[in-house]
Amino acid sequence: MSHVMNTYDRLPIAFSHGDGSWLTDTDGKCYLDALAGIAVSTLGHNHPALVAALAAQAQRLLHVSNLYRIPQQEQLAEKLAALAGMDEVFFCNSGCEANEAAIKLARYFGHRRDVDSPVIVVMEKAFHGRTMATLSATGNRKAQAGFEPLLPGFVRVPYNDLDAIRAVARHNKNIVAVMLEIVQGEGGVNIADGDFQRGLRQLCDEHDWLMICDEVQCGMGRTGTWFAFQHAGIHPDVVTLAKGLGGGVPIGACLVGGRATGLFTPGNHGSTFGGNPLATAAALTTIGVVEKDRLIDSAVLVGKIVRQGLREGLADCAGVVDIRGRGLMIGVELDRPCGELVTRALKIGLLINVTADKVVRLLPPLIFSADDARELVSRLTKLIRDFLAAQ
Repeated sequence: MSHVMNTYDRLPIAFSHGDGSWLTDTDGKCYLDALAGIAVSTLGHNHPALVAALAAQAQRLLHVSNLYRIPQQEQLAEKLAALAGMDEVFFCNSGCEANEAAIKLARYFGHRRDVDSPVIVVMEKAFHGRTMATLSATGNRKAQAGFEPLLPGFVRVPYNDLDAIRAVARHNKNIVAVMLEIVQGEGGVNIADGDFQRGLRQLCDEHDWLMICDEVQCGMGRTGTWFAFQHAGIHPDVVTLAKGLGGGVPIGACLVGGRATGLFTPGNHGSTFGGNPLATAAALTTIGVVEKDRLIDSAVLVGKIVRQGLREGLADCAGVVDIRGRGLMIGVELDRPCGELVTRALKIGLLINVTADKVVRLLPPLIFSADDARELVSRLTKLIRDFLAAQ
């Protein structure tokens, strides 16, 4: 009997080590990693620069708390602010913590404008986390079931529907922010239209709302720009990050700019572990390697190889609804539930994920090569074709 709480339906496999885009299990079998720990392992596994940086930092200092200045934290904040065009950064330990910070910030923003019951507009199929506030913002009834009463202060609208937000605004004068994922990962790799994003930015400006972009999964170069909002040429007030930021070391961040700058002051929010020396050293190194090795450019090129290869290999499969994505965030939507593909993939040495019941989600590390991409296409194409043929 395992004493680990049963919060995950874990697959019957454990890994002993990894190298680049490959993982090896405890029986010595190798797997092509097209999931990267759910978009976390930006540099793949056992990257020499990240390993060396972590070892060196561990020899010096792991933790001191935010009662003191942390030079690596200040350097990382400066770097992220420059990359995103933002002004301030709060560090935490995960994506849901970053989103919690954003939600608190939005409510505080509203109260400072004499809105007694601030409301945040959120999207259908959204996933913002599993804490009570982020779960309440999430558009997944299955994840919410059993945890009622959910927190008030959220109004849900369809994704990519600007008219729906306008309609809500006409009847609700307590709106203080709109929160969206530029690419919905858990929701099925759904991409916000550029026109929708630009229209939303204009709407937020007209009504003096905060525009919050949850880039926990799609940020840090995964979609072919540092931040997915940059594809549309917009500038949010709040951006949340985690997952790929630390290359595998837990770290989250809430970036603010514009009208959101300067809201939090000492006592408003905090984190014991957030932005500690080890985590920020990992993030600085990860960003440095992404820049040095031009991994964002690679994500664009390799992502195109994967999508094009899958489109060609699955072109005559009636059960394939859509193949979509940006960079190395890719979804293959089928016309039927396909969760069993995850265990089938293990048998052929491939790590994938299925989300929203019918979408094969691919989130390879940014070090994924063209050869890795072609191998992924070869294995996955056969896997999906065999699955559909047997139904």
